[in-house]
Amino acid sequence: MIQKVKKIANFISNMGARYLFFRIFYTVKSKLGWQKKVFPTNPTEKKFTTLEDWKNNLPPFFFYGKDISKLPKQPTESLKETYEEIQKGVFTFFNKSKLDLGKDYSWIVNPSTGHQYDINKHWSEIEDLSKEAGDIKYVWEKARFSYLYDIIRYDYHFEEDQSKFVFSEIEDFIEKNPINQGPNYKCSQEASLRIMNWMFALYYYKDSPNLTEALFQKIMHNVYWKLHHVYHNINFSRITVRNNHAITETLMLYLSAKLFPFMPDVDKWSKHGKKWFEQEVAYQVYEDGTFLQFSMNYHRVVVQLLTWGIQLSRLNNEKFDPKVYDRAQKSLNFLDASLDPVSGKLPNYGSNDGALFFKLTNDDYRIYTSQLDDLRAVLNGYTYNKSESAHWYGIQPELKPYKASNTLNPFEKGGYYIIQDETTKTFIRCGKHKDRPFQSDNLHIDIWANGINYLRDSGSYKYNTTKEELAYFNGCEGHNTVSVGKADQMLKGSRFIWFYWVKKAAAKLQKKENAYEFDGNIKAFAQLGNNITHHRKVTKTASKNRWDIQDTVQNKKDHSIYQYWHVHPDYFDKVNIITKDDQGNILEPLVEEKWFSGYYGIKEKSLRITFKTNRSSLNTSIEINI
Repeated sequence: MIQKVKKIANFISNMGARYLFFRIFYTVKSKLGWQKKVFPTNPTEKKFTTLEDWKNNLPPFFFYGKDISKLPKQPTESLKETYEEIQKGVFTFFNKSKLDLGKDYSWIVNPSTGHQYDINKHWSEIEDLSKEAGDIKYVWEKARFSYLYDIIRYDYHFEEDQSKFVFSEIEDFIEKNPINQGPNYKCSQEASLRIMNWMFALYYYKDSPNLTEALFQKIMHNVYWKLHHVYHNINFSRITVRNNHAITETLMLYLSAKLFPFMPDVDKWSKHGKKWFEQEVAYQVYEDGTFLQFSMNYHRVVVQLLTWGIQLSRLNNEKFDPKVYDRAQKSLNFLDASLDPVSGKLPNYGSNDGALFFKLTNDDYRIYTSQLDDLRAVLNGYTYNKSESAHWYGIQPELKPYKASNTLNPFEKGGYYIIQDETTKTFIRCGKHKDRPFQSDNLHIDIWANGINYLRDSGSYKYNTTKEELAYFNGCEGHNTVSVGKADQMLKGSRFIWFYWVKKAAAKLQKKENAYEFDGNIKAFAQLGNNITHHRKVTKTASKNRWDIQDTVQNKKDHSIYQYWHVHPDYFDKVNIITKDDQGNILEPLVEEKWFSGYYGIKEKSLRITFKTNRSSLNTSIEINI
């Protein structure tokens, strides 16, 4: 009972009274049916403008019709294969898994479980976490309409009009998903993305005979009530969620008056949206360019949203608060420093749900170069790589030579320390949490050499899966760090909740003679005792693939230390790891078959090396033989 009270007190201390009271009030409103009054079903249809007036007075956008400025036609087999799969009813989920939904998908069946949601229920009655229903993201994935980018790009490069198919998909969704009913109205971010992706299609196919007056009116009616939903539910994202959801939704509200100036209420929604968007970007992207979700993929989500927002504001002759541009550039600086320059990938670090909202190349999902270059083009007018994606934003960027990052890259606010030694990257996490943590991964180390991620993060896998899998992927066990007594650095609660956040962490990164040195320390494992600290010192020999690592845990009492190393199985024989205790005894490695997830919903077998000791210190040498 005492422990439970401590956890509740700790939770309130971390999240704040505002969060707690809003969450309680929001739940009560939903239970009492108040949400049904604010978010009505079957609202009366209104006509805001005509299709002809819209086409004659097009609000500014990235392009107008199928003439994408200076983008050469480049039909590729991979794009053709994706298009043909979609025509057969096979869709790419989370940018990797191929799922056969068939040609007459209902939009409300979870393909991973077969569960069908009740479309007659108000969205406030739909549970987004249910063992029976499974992960609701599997229902939202197609309804996001990101697959339209593959269809539109196929149309452009192969010069085969796909407007009939695209509009039939949009109309089918509208007819099968009544406003404010069913699972696809549960999340305001999903509604926002749906609007953005539909508008991308409308501008591309604006001259198509398949875009009729009747269909246009259907779409505009649906869009209005989606915007209405986002505006009147915005505090849920800004108070209880406060992550990329809030940035997406506030941006959509800002864009409401830019894309739909003929609709009522949008001036108010846009004014508030702009202010809130600026506030969210300034709060969520830290001063050093790191991001409060501690996730490479979610940071890319923000990069894409910034690309949309900054470019469309420019086309509308408007500007954001200077902090938006500052945080955008700082984000680029951080992600450029984290990027492996050989592979174009970033560490598989942090929560990774497979999100890539606006896919405008054939690149693999794990390759980040084009999205970073798109924002670079919007901010600075140039890119480091030749890619088609910037053209879709209405930009013809200058191509500049790649600018290598500094050798030492400390990002103290977010808690990242990066060593780029020629083609070898050492990525280390050491940070304290003022915002909600998502994984227990402090002092994790990623090692890359010549484009290969030899020592890697195990990933996320799924948000709604077994307790054991969640503990593994989110905890110390799934990272290259140290556990005390097999416990996590923080105590896991339900869903995305952690107790006893790491509040004290400090590190420094410096050049020594013929070496680079990281020295970091955290105070953690509060559920096991007071004042337990983990100190990790990493020495990277310059121009050589050798790392010497010293781990010291203080005040651990009689708990054992477990040191984990997740080695890429394809290169297991290339990695040599030797660990000794503080008396010089070589420890016996335990090699186990574990799991790795590079893409949401997919796990593959991997290998982990574990060293265990009852002593307080470990000395490890790692060599990679290339």
